Formats: sequence, structure tokens, C-alpha cells
Amino acid sequence: MDNIHSLRFFWPESVLTVAVLAMLVQDLIVRRSKRRVPALVVGALFWLALTAAATWATPSTTTPLFGGLLQHDPLRLFFAWLFLAAAFLTVIIVPKSAQISPARLGEFIALLFALVLGMFLMASATDLLMIYLAVETVSLVSYVLTSFRRADRKANEAALKYVIYGGVASGVMLYGMSILYGLFATTRVTGDGGIGAQLADVTSRLFMAQAFGGQPAAQLALVVAVVFVLAGVGYKIASVPFHMWCPDVYEGAPTPFTAFLSVGPKAAGFAVAIRFFFAAFEQQVPGGGYAPITDLPWPAIIGIISAITMTLGNLTAIVQSNLKRMLAYSSIAHAGYLLMGLAAASAAGVQSILVYLIVYVLMNVGAFLVIIAVARVTGGEQITDFRGLGSKAPIAAFALTVFLFSLTGIPPFAGFAGKYLIFAAVVQRGGFWYVLLAVIGVLNSAVSLFYYARIIKAMYLEDAVDERPLEVPAVYTGLLVALAVPILALGVYWAPLVRWAANAFGGGNIS
Repeated sequence: MDNIHSLRFFWPESVLTVAVLAMLVQDLIVRRSKRRVPALVVGALFWLALTAAATWATPSTTTPLFGGLLQHDPLRLFFAWLFLAAAFLTVIIVPKSAQISPARLGEFIALLFALVLGMFLMASATDLLMIYLAVETVSLVSYVLTSFRRADRKANEAALKYVIYGGVASGVMLYGMSILYGLFATTRVTGDGGIGAQLADVTSRLFMAQAFGGQPAAQLALVVAVVFVLAGVGYKIASVPFHMWCPDVYEGAPTPFTAFLSVGPKAAGFAVAIRFFFAAFEQQVPGGGYAPITDLPWPAIIGIISAITMTLGNLTAIVQSNLKRMLAYSSIAHAGYLLMGLAAASAAGVQSILVYLIVYVLMNVGAFLVIIAVARVTGGEQITDFRGLGSKAPIAAFALTVFLFSLTGIPPFAGFAGKYLIFAAVVQRGGFWYVLLAVIGVLNSAVSLFYYARIIKAMYLEDAVDERPLEVPAVYTGLLVALAVPILALGVYWAPLVRWAANAFGGGNIS
């Protein structure tokens, strides 16, 4: 009966499951049609619209699904809309890309839908096994899409590295989960009898200590388990030291998929992190903060990882000449900024993460869209390929300038709103170390301006190397305008983003 009741809230995932199969069947039906590409794109947009309608019609009440494997709540709906937006943009971008052949477009879209399905599950999983299965679904499909250009040696090399790093991270995370199960005798993260409830219960903690031969042994086991799970999540969001796959994969994968990979799985990784740390380990006291997972200062540890991640990402991006690799290291740096919100260990910190993710989807996908438009003509992705873009394609150049300034986080662009809210959430926690973390974030933003400005300088102040005219497809031009305008508008008035984030995560405990 519980499973039947849960199906009322599981319609979006059900539609996506059917969509994967339907796109494969449609691909076979229209294989020899002259209107193959338009038919596949229309079919994909239809299924995305149907999934969006199912998401809209889903009740917003907080409800455990399928015996506690999943959790339906406003946070799940927030990430669902974010994933659908990223998928919609990718479907619009792909047909005009030179890197995805029309013969394999249906296969690409079907795999993309399977990836979105896994991300939906990641955003709602509240059971260790479900978290692992969802992460593996996303990982396995990502490996295939990374190597989608089978004849490309760089793509195959990137996919191999991705598989190796991903396999190690998955194994480490699974081992950490097995330790948690040994400690608490449950795979439930939230709810009655879950890991969070047992951590909040003094009696349960004493029993755990006795079962493992005393408090020190139990504490050590818990520390190892949490660190191992954090390693798995760190791999998905590309934080240091689990970032090494990121530059090669971003460079080798088809650029439309790179655009999606840079925002979708990263957002899903933060969804898991928010549920794991706030739903399971948040103190049941006013003021927030994490439960005493031993006596280690977990916010400080996450803050240190955040500082190292953003610093390494920005400093390494400075020396890059390939724009996709530069944005890969930029993506690592942005993972560091987002981790600041997690280190704040407060509802304001989580809400700032959600606002940042909304803006990040707009500006990062927009930046990759310009790369795709330029590569269609030049065939390259180097900064030198963007010389003279301001005169050859003024709309694309202006849009890229907006995206880059927004990624830097300067006003009046929406990226400023995201960073301001994250820095404010960190400072509000009080204490010297939180202020220091905010200062490190500001300094890193200044560093990022240097390498973003190199691209702007090439577009407007340097002569073009390739004199061929650069014609941007009308659909790309329209999409660039549609992405740039909200970035400018939300940079001045970001209250709607704050309200949406507050509705998605209104308090400390989301279980």
C-alpha cells in the first residue's frame, strides 16, 4: 500500500523512464527519415514538457517514498526543475553542434534522459543504498556520454580516466556506507530509527560505543565512514582532492555534454551533500550546525576543503589556453565557493547554495554555448580562436562577456548575487575562521577575473586569426539572449531567487 501511495509522487521519474525507451524506439523509426533531427528534437522536448507537467502536478507535501528510500519535499522539486532546465538547454544546443552526428542524436538524447533520471533519484534519496544506486546510475551514463565520439582518441582517454577515478570513488563511498550500516544497523539516513535520529539519541550513541569496544573505536569508525562518503560526494562535485578527472573529461567529452556535465551532476552532488549533512547530522537545537560526529569540527574541515578547492581551481585556470580546460578548472573553483555554503552549516548557507546553482546553470551553459558556436566554424577551442569575436559575432561576444563577468561574481550580474549570499552566510556564522574563509573567497574571485579577462581581451582587443565569417545559428543567438537577460536582471533584483531557495529549504532539518 505504501508503494502504491508513493507512485503519486513518482510521476516525473516514471515519465523519464518511459522517455528513455521512447527516444530509443523513435530513433529506430525515423532512422531513414529526411526530417530525422527535427523529429527527434520535437520528441525530446515533448517528453521534457511532460516531465515538467508531472513535476508541476506533484503535491508539494513532505512525504517519505517507498519505505523511506526516497523523500519527496520542496528540495526535491527545486532540483527537479534545475535538472529539467539544464536538460532543455542541452536538447536545444545539440542539433547544431558539429560534435554529435545526426545518426546518433537519438541515442545521445536517450542517454541524457537516463542521466537526468539518475539525478532526480540523487536529489531525493534518503537511504544509503538508494544514494549509491543513484550515484552509480549517473556515473555509468556519464562514462558512456564522455566517450560518445568513439573515433576521438582524446574522448576515449578522458572516458578511461573518468571510469578509473569514478570506480575508485564509488568503492570508497560504498565502503564508508558499509561502515555506517555496521555502526547503526540501518541504511536509512533520515526518519525514525535513521542515522540522524540515532546520532541525536544519547542511548543509541552509548550502545554504539559499547558494541565497538568503547567510545574511541566507535568515533574512529564514524570518522572514517563520513570521510569515505564525503570522498564519493567530492568526486561528483569535483572538489579537491577528487577533482583530477575533471579537466580531461571536460576537454575530451562532446561540448554539449560538457555543458550539461558542468552543471547537472554537480548540482545533484550538492543535493546528496545537503541531505547527508543536514538531514542526518544536523543538531536538533536552534541555531543549526552539525551534530557531534565525534568531536571533529566538521564545518571547519569542509571550509578548509572549500578554500583549497577554489584556490587550486583558480590558480590552475590562469595558465590554461584551451577554453574548455579553463572552464573545467573554473568549475572546480566554483565547487569551492559552493562548499562555503555547506561549511556555514546553516539554513542560510544551504539557501545560498541553491541560489548559486540557479545562476550557475545560466552562466555556465551560456559560456559553453558560445564555445560550441565558435568551434562550428574554427574547429578549435583555444583562446586564440576567440580573437576578433567582438566584430565577427557581436551578440555572441557580448553574451560571453556577460557570462564571464557573472562567473567572476561582480555586480551588476547574477553571479554577484550568488557569491554575496554565500559570503554573507559564512560571515553570519561568526568567528575569525568564517570571516577568513569569506576573505579567501573574495580574493579568489579577484584572481578569477584575471583569466576571464584574457578571453574578453582576445574578443575585443586582438585581431582575428581566422578571417572566415562566423555565423551563429539563429537558435543559438536567441538562446544566448535568453540566458544573458536573466543574468543581468537577477543581478539587480535577486529577491525571487531568494524566495524560491527559502521555499525549497526553509529550515535546518529537511527530513
